[in-house]
Amino acid sequence: MRNARRNGGRLAVALCAAGALVLAGCGDDDEGGGGPAAQPGASGGQAPGAVDVSQCGTDPGVRATGEPIKLGAIVTDQPGTSFTDIPYMARAYFECVNDNGGINGRPIEYVIETEQTQPDQVSAAARKLVETDQVLGIVGNTSIIECSVNHEYWESVGYYVIDSGIAPECYSTPNSAAVNMGPRYSSDGAVQYVLAHGAKKVVFDQSNVPGTDYIAAGPQAIADDAGVPITQLTEDVPINDANSVALRLVQEAGPDGAVVLNFTPPEALKILQAAEDLNIHENIAMWACSTPCNTDFLAAELGDGWENLLFVNAELTPLSESSETIDLYRAILEEYGDDVQGGAGSFSQMGFVEARIMVDALRRVEGEFTPETVNAAIRETEGFDTGMLCEPWTYGDFPLHIPNNVDYTVTPRDGVMVIADDGGCTPISDVDPHIAQYRAAVG
Repeated sequence: MRNARRNGGRLAVALCAAGALVLAGCGDDDEGGGGPAAQPGASGGQAPGAVDVSQCGTDPGVRATGEPIKLGAIVTDQPGTSFTDIPYMARAYFECVNDNGGINGRPIEYVIETEQTQPDQVSAAARKLVETDQVLGIVGNTSIIECSVNHEYWESVGYYVIDSGIAPECYSTPNSAAVNMGPRYSSDGAVQYVLAHGAKKVVFDQSNVPGTDYIAAGPQAIADDAGVPITQLTEDVPINDANSVALRLVQEAGPDGAVVLNFTPPEALKILQAAEDLNIHENIAMWACSTPCNTDFLAAELGDGWENLLFVNAELTPLSESSETIDLYRAILEEYGDDVQGGAGSFSQMGFVEARIMVDALRRVEGEFTPETVNAAIRETEGFDTGMLCEPWTYGDFPLHIPNNVDYTVTPRDGVMVIADDGGCTPISDVDPHIAQYRAAVG
């Protein structure tokens, strides 16, 4: 068995270098403006030149010029919680497009506003983007509270946001559609998996941040329908005593139970490593995680012994798979993604997918690029093959949006996350009433 003990300094370096979630102290802030094109050399996994990145554009090798098409994003970036990798990867994709013809010869300019979970700040950022920066569309929003604060504003100005959802309103309102499932539906998938594999009890633990009751309601509904008891817990983050947390979770679950975690990768890793250090990680039937744990960083840090013991909900195609889309993603990350501190993983995948959807919408605009024409094209996106989701992605004119509701399950193997033996595309259960409502709306 590997030596799981590490000092705090070594762990901090690993998280900054390879974590799928960027800690605020590890990356640079971007308070606005598209910024300069990233330079080659980002850590992304695939050797430069393995894939022709010009596939991202319609005019290979021709740099777009002229009046920019302005887009915007709002992202949480604060100590302990930063989602900047998502818009940074979207920006990398847009830079690739700009280097290869742009949109009808015009470049995309991307303005990223960071926020620190302050409602007034989040509200002001939306108005700045629309009224001062005059962006034509919003893509890449990833924020703990942004959907809650701004959804009525987006509805009033007719902007249809392509985002990575966290807050309930990212999924329950007409002008937000996410490429991810978010913490609730991803946790649903993790709970479904352990129940399908015989867990007699579930212990669901998550970070104590806004929205925990909303998130917990999904796993509760799944467990109640199966007639299996579930214990709901929360932890203040960052976690300071992972040993105590791990001991409590294992004791609560018991030998026939499962622990399901909903944390960022650094916090989940603390718990999992503590359980192994204490030699109690095999005292329960299995461990599971929501999507943030789907990162090769976590698989590598855990090492041998967790295959088929830890199962992770994966909202996007695992990077252990090979496809033209994943190869292009890695190549763009390598050449343009210096700002993407976490490298290859779910968060940068989300930014890549969001940018592809937006570029497809922009290419369908006929006539002038205006807020009306751009947002109409976004709303009309239907059956778009992202190359990274189980099913095609649709925006549509619906009262709520959960377009990604079919997932994978992965497990760590040889330092990477791979699809579990029976972890292929599985619909999230409509026992969760929100999933049932969405499927009824889309027909």
